[in-house]
Amino acid sequence: MSSRGTRPSSPPSPPERPASRDSQDSMEDYWSEVKNIEEDGQRGHEDLLERGSMDEAELEEAWLQDAGLSTLVSGALGEGPAEALLSTLSRSQAAMVKKRVDNYTLTVRRRSKQPTRHVRDVFSTPDTSPVDPIPPVPPKSPNGDMPSRCVHRTSRVRPACPSFSQSTERRVSECPPCPPPQDTSDSLSFEVPYSEGITAHRRGRQGDCKDCQRIRRDDHDLPTFQLPRPKLGLTRIQDLSCEDMKKIGYISLIELTTFYDGLGIELKRNRAARSKARESGIFGVPLTTLLENDQKKFPGSKVPLVFRKLLSKLEQTGLQTEGILRVPGSASRVKHLRQELEQKLYEDRFDWEQVRHNDAAGLLKMFIRELPYPLLTLQHAPAFAAAQNISSPRQQIQALHLLIMLLPEPNRDTLKALLEFLRKVVAYEEKNRMGLWNVSMIVAPNLFTYRGKNAKQEEIQGAAGAAHLVRLLITHQDLLWTVPCFLISHVRKLNEAGASKKPPSSEKTKRKLLLMRRKTIEREKTERSELTDLRQGVIRVHAPLHAKISMAIQLDNETKAKDVMARFDYENGRGTRSTSRRPHQYLFEVGGNIGERSLDPETHLLDVYHVNPHCEWVLKPTTT
Repeated sequence: MSSRGTRPSSPPSPPERPASRDSQDSMEDYWSEVKNIEEDGQRGHEDLLERGSMDEAELEEAWLQDAGLSTLVSGALGEGPAEALLSTLSRSQAAMVKKRVDNYTLTVRRRSKQPTRHVRDVFSTPDTSPVDPIPPVPPKSPNGDMPSRCVHRTSRVRPACPSFSQSTERRVSECPPCPPPQDTSDSLSFEVPYSEGITAHRRGRQGDCKDCQRIRRDDHDLPTFQLPRPKLGLTRIQDLSCEDMKKIGYISLIELTTFYDGLGIELKRNRAARSKARESGIFGVPLTTLLENDQKKFPGSKVPLVFRKLLSKLEQTGLQTEGILRVPGSASRVKHLRQELEQKLYEDRFDWEQVRHNDAAGLLKMFIRELPYPLLTLQHAPAFAAAQNISSPRQQIQALHLLIMLLPEPNRDTLKALLEFLRKVVAYEEKNRMGLWNVSMIVAPNLFTYRGKNAKQEEIQGAAGAAHLVRLLITHQDLLWTVPCFLISHVRKLNEAGASKKPPSSEKTKRKLLLMRRKTIEREKTERSELTDLRQGVIRVHAPLHAKISMAIQLDNETKAKDVMARFDYENGRGTRSTSRRPHQYLFEVGGNIGERSLDPETHLLDVYHVNPHCEWVLKPTTT
């Protein structure tokens, strides 16, 4: 993972490659990889799916649970984040929650069981429909029937959102009414929920819509989107506290469901059956178990050790190897190396010098395929597959953006490590003959699997779509791992609403809060005595690891986080030989309406001060 001083720079852009046998219009690499996987006998996670009919009420309850709204069906509203979360939703988001609760209520009634709470008890207003309601559709569950395979391709999709076919390009038969092109810059807005942008898109008049242009498989025709530069600063996923990221997950699920509903895509969910997975070893072990075992020897590990070792081996010696990832290694050698890894990895007895490039690539892909729970998760696999049916590249990126926010931390960190490696492979295209489309075709069958009686037909239909999604993940990974401003704003509102409605739960809690209040009052008195001659807009930055542990700073419209960091380095670096030995430190906003956020060096501090006036400012190293 990249360190943070300035934003990490991308690898060099891949050079122009002369025409080769790897035609952009060919799916040969994809089907060759599928054949290799079939020969290995590793195809998907079909045993994890429960057969038979779905219980609608259980699935709706699971959705509400994942959205932080389980108390809507448990009858304990006021406990947990549900009440505060509901108070911060937009109209379209609230309408989606109401739809899920309605479906839960109706399903329970069909079973002749009265639900604990009725939807009328949750939403007091009779009409919470979005400003631009979706045209009525035949009554149908938001979940539908249980699919018999890992990836279920949705069936109810607007004509404007077709999937990839076997043809050489995406064809859009009819472009939906779109607003005239006002903003010609290839940038995404992080300020407004993506579901609100769909409403504006659908209500616009007919015009030349850049989002709905025909997309070819030529890598050079792939649209690029620049990261926005908000004054509040860019926020990467690892910049937020775990508690705030948990709330980001709640909001992202509600927003993704609303977003898909606005596109006319029915978001289905897979329910995993209980399955006993291996608790020791390397291959076929859940990511969480691997990391628990790794952290006993390497505290703080976020990506499995074997995965990091394989990537390191390939980066050191394989990036310039022609056909890397595409040319399979020896099946017998790969099998032998796998057995040795199982026995010797944690004892530091495994000889990495014996591993050939193609064998390492084979082990890497085998590790991904044999995960007992898919890297993209069984739960969200249908949502990733549904993203293939979106015709607009901009909206595909937005869907992937929300899905990345939803992935569990081990899956998200492991996926990011893989994508960073793949970007390096593409950067050496001139030598390894592996362009972006070629790499995507090789990786896609290992990430997306199709099972069931119609699996082959669906795989043929979804092959190019899956490869295109991998291409978007590789190309836009920096953007996808940046938390949108509207989600952070939502978390701030959620924290403020929760703080105002959360009563002390016990005498012990009351005493603790009283003690904290006294300490805060004493600290504020001390700071006021030091700052009596300063105006509003002054912050006090605490730096526990510096010689000068505190400093008052007057903010203006141009003051950035990097200016404060540089000032502390200057004040504390005088008279010393070098400051390079100290760990690099970053400015954090702590408390107030956020748990903790590491600030982008380009963040305008006065804007943060206005948004979160009660936070503390701390200079310290990051934990990642």
